[in-house]
Amino acid sequence: MKALVLREAGKIELTEIPKPVVTAGKVLVKIKAAGLNRRDDWIREGKYPNIKFGVTMGSDGAGVVEAVGDEKDQPWVGKEVVINPNIDWGSDPEVQSGKYTILGMPVDGTFAEYISVPVDRLHHKPFHLDFLQAAALPLGGLTAFRALFRRGELRAGQNVLISGFGGGVAQFAFLFAQAAGANVYVSSGSDEKIDKALKLGAKGAYNYKKQPTYPELWKTKGGFDLVIDSAGGDQINNFIKVLKPKGKIVFYGATNGLPAKLDMYRMFWNQLSLLGSTMGNDNEFSEMLTFVSKHQIRPLIDSIRPFSKIVESYPDITRPNKAGKIVFQV
Repeated sequence: MKALVLREAGKIELTEIPKPVVTAGKVLVKIKAAGLNRRDDWIREGKYPNIKFGVTMGSDGAGVVEAVGDEKDQPWVGKEVVINPNIDWGSDPEVQSGKYTILGMPVDGTFAEYISVPVDRLHHKPFHLDFLQAAALPLGGLTAFRALFRRGELRAGQNVLISGFGGGVAQFAFLFAQAAGANVYVSSGSDEKIDKALKLGAKGAYNYKKQPTYPELWKTKGGFDLVIDSAGGDQINNFIKVLKPKGKIVFYGATNGLPAKLDMYRMFWNQLSLLGSTMGNDNEFSEMLTFVSKHQIRPLIDSIRPFSKIVESYPDITRPNKAGKIVFQV
């Protein structure tokens, strides 16, 4: 079967490998679609923990169960599924265990024609989504869901700012916050993405490349209850300035690195919280799928491409005007 394999740091190859053999407790899924994440590019570059060469990459996938290892799991055969990419989260819902990993590194992932996974990684594909939409959902959707609802404790009517709109997690945070009844604002470095967010119902938007400080308009609206961010860096202090008392910043990445300084005076005076977050636990994955089905949420898809084009598609994960997920038809 065809699979995308990490050969060495900086080198990936679409090649032929043996089809997985199903063992007890596992199932064989024919992958119909897979989604590209920023994590996949970091792994390609060797900038991720527990790198193993020769591993099939990919965390996001949806498909059809073709075979099972145990007779009791036979009802899954023929079912359309989406795969939970969590591996060994552990017993504490608040924090992952020391054994925690994610599908696609260091265990074989979804960038292949077939994958064998434990049966408890399977979830029924939401009926309103096709395979391509469903494949865009797992990693980004789960990360956004945890950041908004467990860490951020978002409630209807609150003001929330999503930084970096258009990225995989940020687009889900935008869609989920809207569905939850929040007043959603966005930032982006692309006018094209800002226009898209406003057309989708954003209450306001700003281009951080053109406006280094926040518009006074947002401050007069009372500030933000919650900011969701993946970049870190010195812009954290801009967020601190526009938070309401008791407000929260939840960050799930630090692509801009560490801030040179942190406005701790304003933080303690206004009772602010700065909270780290990751992809969510298994229960949150189920809750996320239920939320998506209830609100009929459809992921934003930047482009649909044939699986044969996956290697040449990697540079596009950081394309400035990309809005939504890049997905592959397998």
